[in-house]
Amino acid sequence: MNLSKIKMVVTDMDGTLLNSNHEVSNRFFELFEKLNQKGILFAAASGRQYHSIVEKLNPIKDEIYVIAENGALVKKQEEELLVVPLQSDLKTKLLQTIDQIEGAHAMLCGKYSAYFDGRSSLFFNEIKEYYEKFEVLEDLESVTDEIIKIAVYHKLSAEEYIYPELRPLEDQVKVKVSGAHWVDLNDRMANKGNALEQLIDNLGIKSEEVLVFGDYNNDLEMLQLVEYSFSMANAHPNVQKIANYQTASNDEFGVERILENLV
Repeated sequence: MNLSKIKMVVTDMDGTLLNSNHEVSNRFFELFEKLNQKGILFAAASGRQYHSIVEKLNPIKDEIYVIAENGALVKKQEEELLVVPLQSDLKTKLLQTIDQIEGAHAMLCGKYSAYFDGRSSLFFNEIKEYYEKFEVLEDLESVTDEIIKIAVYHKLSAEEYIYPELRPLEDQVKVKVSGAHWVDLNDRMANKGNALEQLIDNLGIKSEEVLVFGDYNNDLEMLQLVEYSFSMANAHPNVQKIANYQTASNDEFGVERILENLV
């Protein structure tokens, strides 16, 4: 495997760069400095909101690209490079559908904040890990922020209890199982692959010059985009089938091991 032509590294966050305690290793930050010295760019690509991603990567936040909300928002520092909002007429329909799913809790993800109702406060500790900036409202219909994603939480299994109920809407909205407890709803054109493709086109970087890490279904499009695609050992079976290479798990420094070879 010849990584000498790599000009950009892109990694998912949860289950990939972050360990099971949702932490970034000190070794990663050391390796980032070496990437920087070699002129290799870095992007974090996650279903998390922008504020949550930069909180995790605070020491390097001004030096990286951020693909947030599954590709619905791309930023460099405070500059918006791409925004793909949900169609406003879909919001009400989706919220009504989610409200009929037993045990499901909806979060509206806007450009500036996330919004959830009081019922979701039962899962506050789970929610606040992924949403650094949020508001609790009585009525989600009152939100005026531009909505770029609806995240749906189930305490048992998103794939078993939420996805089957929302799958019939896939002709209208992108439905992605993004974690064990989460299903994300985005505009059909909002995914990490489309966001990454537009980003590297603007930067003049070819897909064969990009190295990508991922572990879950919302990573599939960006893994398919590049030659140097790595699944984590802990990845969903769909990801392991798509990726061209595999590395160790997120708790065994899988990303860092490949970056060691790169630098």
